[in-house]
Amino acid sequence: MMGTVEPAVAQRFLEKFLEEFSQPFGPDNPPPVNPLSRKVSQEEVRGESLDLGLRLLAAREAPLSLSVALCQAAVSELMKSELTSFEVPQEQQEEEEPPAVTLLESEGLQHLFLNKLRDVAVTWRQQLPAAPMAPRRFSRTFVHAIRNTRRKMEDRHVALASFNQLFGIQDGVDRQYYAVFDGHGGVDAATFAATHLHVVLSQQESLAKDPDAAFKAAFSQVDDLFKVKTKRERLRSGSTGVAVLLAGDWLHVSWLGDSQAMLVRQGEPVTLMDPHKPEREDEKQRIENLGGCIAFMGCWRVNGTYAVSRAIGDFDQKPYVSNMADCSCVQLSGEEDYVLLACDGFFDVVRPAEVPGLVLEALREAEGRGGCEEVAQRLVAQAKAAGSSDNITVMVVFLREADQLLLRDQSPPGAAAAAAQG
Repeated sequence: MMGTVEPAVAQRFLEKFLEEFSQPFGPDNPPPVNPLSRKVSQEEVRGESLDLGLRLLAAREAPLSLSVALCQAAVSELMKSELTSFEVPQEQQEEEEPPAVTLLESEGLQHLFLNKLRDVAVTWRQQLPAAPMAPRRFSRTFVHAIRNTRRKMEDRHVALASFNQLFGIQDGVDRQYYAVFDGHGGVDAATFAATHLHVVLSQQESLAKDPDAAFKAAFSQVDDLFKVKTKRERLRSGSTGVAVLLAGDWLHVSWLGDSQAMLVRQGEPVTLMDPHKPEREDEKQRIENLGGCIAFMGCWRVNGTYAVSRAIGDFDQKPYVSNMADCSCVQLSGEEDYVLLACDGFFDVVRPAEVPGLVLEALREAEGRGGCEEVAQRLVAQAKAAGSSDNITVMVVFLREADQLLLRDQSPPGAAAAAAQG
């Protein structure tokens, strides 16, 4: 289960972790991280538990593959447990909640999950499990996100290089998952999507044979789950989202709204998608066919309200604001440089054609320091300088080493093509 983590490193972390958490979690010994929700449905248990465990371990700088393995083992044990003792009595549920939905009290449930995590750590301290085959591709990923001039930060992002390991998938196909969610009207929809979309995606039967169909189903199901939560907790918010699944030699992109992903191959931008905006002709026609309209109020808006035509949430404007994701896929040849995901706070002011040059500038500045963390920071700074006042999130997933990009940049014109032909 350790992937690329040295056994001695894993053992040292487990010793330190169990020294800090020497006693089981409970009312008298609460964990240092809080659950996202007070009450959860059965469908939300896995996602909220994984989120809690990964946050707890990340705060203690656990090696990533160890963190993923611990959480996967703990949540597997949790899902085998009898959870009826955590059920919320029907009379304590909100009146709007359908009687068929059984809610669980989250605090006690997550104490149980973290105790499962602690139990796994105790067992592994004595004997580490055998390491499975590590992912063949492990992409270096850099993220930078700022609130900018907005009152609140409503973006969320997920970088999951060990997708298969987190969900115990063993079908021989390497998978990595990356996503950016841009909330509006509050952060609840973005948080919910960031917590659950990858979990729901992993459960789709079509994932192996038809990832695009799996993505579409996952977005729709997450929207349905969030609708139940909004009624239960009287929430009102929405979120665009773009998600990328690297599966073997294929790159799959799925999106709702105007967050975007782009690919750079051999220094040239490759268009992966067309964002959903109300003024896009086919979106305008779809909305009008449903009896809605778009109106210009500083920007084009659906029925004079939301500036996006597809999103998680925004239930007061469904079905005009659709939950039907679009998808595209590209087969990777090995010549790809990186994938960039960002919210509209970036793409509204930075053209895709500008990205390769900005990335190279950041890589040149970082050369000799052994890292390229400045890349995402440079891109965010450029968007802010170009006039973006929105939240800005940029994620760069490198598909080759940065020094290879710099070497190609320093080669004389035509050298790369000649080398490829030779």
